[in-house]
Amino acid sequence: MMATGKTSKIPIQTPYGVYEGVAPVIVSASRATDIPAFHLDWLFRRLREGYCVWRNPFNQKQQYVSFSNLRAVVFWTKNPEPFLLRVDEWEQRELTYYFQFTLNNYEAEKFEPNLPPLEQRIKTFQKLSRRIGKERIVWRFDPILFADGLSVADIFERIRFIGDRLAGYTEKLVFSFADIAIYPKIYNRLGRIPLHPREPVVSEMSRIAEWLAGQGEHWNMKLATCCEPIDLTPYGITPNRCVDPELLQRLAPNDQLLKTFLAQTAKDKGQRKHCGCIVSKDIGQYNTCPHDCVYCYANSSRQVSLKAGKS
Repeated sequence: MMATGKTSKIPIQTPYGVYEGVAPVIVSASRATDIPAFHLDWLFRRLREGYCVWRNPFNQKQQYVSFSNLRAVVFWTKNPEPFLLRVDEWEQRELTYYFQFTLNNYEAEKFEPNLPPLEQRIKTFQKLSRRIGKERIVWRFDPILFADGLSVADIFERIRFIGDRLAGYTEKLVFSFADIAIYPKIYNRLGRIPLHPREPVVSEMSRIAEWLAGQGEHWNMKLATCCEPIDLTPYGITPNRCVDPELLQRLAPNDQLLKTFLAQTAKDKGQRKHCGCIVSKDIGQYNTCPHDCVYCYANSSRQVSLKAGKS
């Protein structure tokens, strides 16, 4: 039976015995790695088996995750091109879903060294939007950061270039400002880069917000921030809920099980203080994303493979 308002625990039958696990209603796939770009085969295989194993990134303890209650998936990606080849296969599962598609432009700085070219990523965004609907694809420019030779004006121009191409293909732009100092691994990694990447200061954040407010009207996009303590509501920019109950309800108005869960669930206490996401279960694993973005908290120089536990 599906618990409401929280992730229920159930016994999970595996080829190696029965294990207690969780049975989430909403899965995040994933904040920790790019599953649509690199791990779709793994995801489809685990869905067929009915469970996967998640490893805590801090202590490596295993947790079994059942898909028996699954009603919705939130995808996070920088390159969903592989998913486009399997949309029909995915939609046979009759799960509600949408994409958080991070589309930045740090090509000159090589901050995202293993992504496809910007033009290709823009076209992929457009193709995905045409295929699944603009309401199912959120544009993220995430994070905004500066460096030697990369000014506020440069960021404006880069966001404008992408936004002009995505107007009509999405309903929302979500952005964040780089957090460097709070993550020692990121701080040490970026400290070795000659371009000296840095976080925006408050005055730059306000300037960006004011400019984006006008661009959002021009593009007909709602604007929101991800996990930001700064109050930008004077510019009409609200805190985002990336795992968003309103969007999920809009996408699946007739799913009574999902509707019941959404009515009783709350903020995900496992996320950062300023995160507005509701309860979901992330199934990704740190250090499994070959994009190797320099600012990413989930990556190190050691790449490993997603596993299913004893399967």
